[in-house]
Amino acid sequence: MTAPTTNAANSSAFSLPVYRAADLCVTHGANLGDTLTFADEIEPNDIYTLSDTAAPVRLGLNAATDDTLTVAANTETGSPGAPVRIDCCLTLMSPGGQTTELLVLAQHGPRNDAETIHALPLAALSPRTDYTVVRIDTTGLRAKLAEIACVSFARGTHITLASGAQIPIEDLDVGDRVLTRDDGVQPIRWIGQNTVRAVGEYAPIVIAAGALNNSRDLVISPEHRLFIYQRDDALGAGRAEVLVRARYLVNGSSVTRRDGGFVDYFQLLFDAHHIIYAEGIAAETLLLSPQTRPALPEDLSHQMAGALPGHEGRAHLTFEVGETLLSHPDTADILRRASTR
Repeated sequence: MTAPTTNAANSSAFSLPVYRAADLCVTHGANLGDTLTFADEIEPNDIYTLSDTAAPVRLGLNAATDDTLTVAANTETGSPGAPVRIDCCLTLMSPGGQTTELLVLAQHGPRNDAETIHALPLAALSPRTDYTVVRIDTTGLRAKLAEIACVSFARGTHITLASGAQIPIEDLDVGDRVLTRDDGVQPIRWIGQNTVRAVGEYAPIVIAAGALNNSRDLVISPEHRLFIYQRDDALGAGRAEVLVRARYLVNGSSVTRRDGGFVDYFQLLFDAHHIIYAEGIAAETLLLSPQTRPALPEDLSHQMAGALPGHEGRAHLTFEVGETLLSHPDTADILRRASTR
């Protein structure tokens, strides 16, 4: 899941690491010499190669309740306000037989003509590697983008129930009553599950036992936010309560990225966005928003449409701190000590 970065003030805005169309060029096949283009012009079995000088840039997107996408103000590429559509999903195969999916995003101009094409790989791409187009898919594209934004717990994560019992997430059922930090006991509305290759942005973050006073290793998706109460404002956030994205805590020792193999991810949805307890750590549940709603089953998505304002209007969402305040190499240790003093 190539990771979005949500703006605390607007949870429907997110940022994605993309390549420009010119970074991917056909080196063998019918479209030899052409750069990445639209589904109608892409040929199966063409081979694309990523430029040696290519570097991902951040594309900021706003998602609306009608599923439309526009370029956000906080973007490194694209024109703010311009509409964006997901043109297709390409399945690319490396010489070693590994497959990688890539979303082709098209930004449109004032006359609805495509101005700019961006490539969003769902796993890491390597330069000087031949990637053969083995599939061109134009269906289910919005759901694929939504899955990227869904925060997830890995199989085996223990969730605290109303009784105080800690149950592995895979053993939970819809309707089970879970202890929340601010709203007492709440029933689970939906449990999602998907298995992905644990590579690139899909690779989970492992918070080792004790790193944040957690009882066991906590394994979560990179964009998952943890709720931490500091007894003193060690981060300089101007408040004691903070929401911190797991990816910003990686330090190579007590908080690491587990890259390789596969990971089973689970999503917990409630009627509102909550802070629950996973391995003893206060962590968020799935935030229903215009960017995540397409990942739900269609019938549930319609049922939950009215919950969108309630999910996004939660007071604790304003507690999120950005990367700048978390750039210290010992951030996890600073937060652990600040929460226990």
